[in-house]
Amino acid sequence: MTSDCAALFVGPHPDDVEIAASGTILRLTRSGHRVVILDLTAGEMGSRGTGEQRQREAAAAAAMLGVADRRSLALRDTAIADDDDSVQKLVALMREVRPRLLFAPHERDVHPDHTAAAQLAGKAWFYSGLVRFHPELGSPHRPRLLVRYPGNVPVEPTFAVDISDLVEQKAAVLGCYRSQLQGEGAKTHMVQGIDVRDRAQVRDRFFGVRIGCAAAEPFVIDGPLPLADLGALLG
Repeated sequence: MTSDCAALFVGPHPDDVEIAASGTILRLTRSGHRVVILDLTAGEMGSRGTGEQRQREAAAAAAMLGVADRRSLALRDTAIADDDDSVQKLVALMREVRPRLLFAPHERDVHPDHTAAAQLAGKAWFYSGLVRFHPELGSPHRPRLLVRYPGNVPVEPTFAVDISDLVEQKAAVLGCYRSQLQGEGAKTHMVQGIDVRDRAQVRDRFFGVRIGCAAAEPFVIDGPLPLADLGALLG
């Protein structure tokens, strides 16, 4: 395994990262890359499952994904904001972990926490690279790319990662979140009335069709995607 961190995945609540990017994380970890997940909150305000239960589920999912570490910023669920204190906490962690890529939610979402997390990540990504921004938090570091993953609202992606061979493994990872899976009469807490695993599978199949494979996870970056060579495009 490489000693440096390939990617830091930031999620507003436990399960957000897995819904969006379990296949991509598995692709990275199985190639020997070091990946870290950061949950901004414990998801304690969710209609189903306690904060403690969701933390146990998150730990089980992290073990299945093979990530190097999983942290929590311990912000208050339903109250994520890009205030100075939250920005400094995220900058401190980013400077400690020093990821080459930062994955964070897309700002376009119906959940206020997801939108706020997107804004928080964007601000921390930039400030983390400034030499004079709170030097006591660590030496400056800005990930090469800030990559956005869609949440509850479809977004046209910049690229999509083929996870066709990882569909079953992703379903197993999402199965760790038993408190969030659809049970009889449990639709009331879900924005679209569909559980996390079903929602992810439908979306992954849709974007798989878009790029000519069985399943794919979509991502967005600002501006053109930088390529050193065309190997990835040649297949």
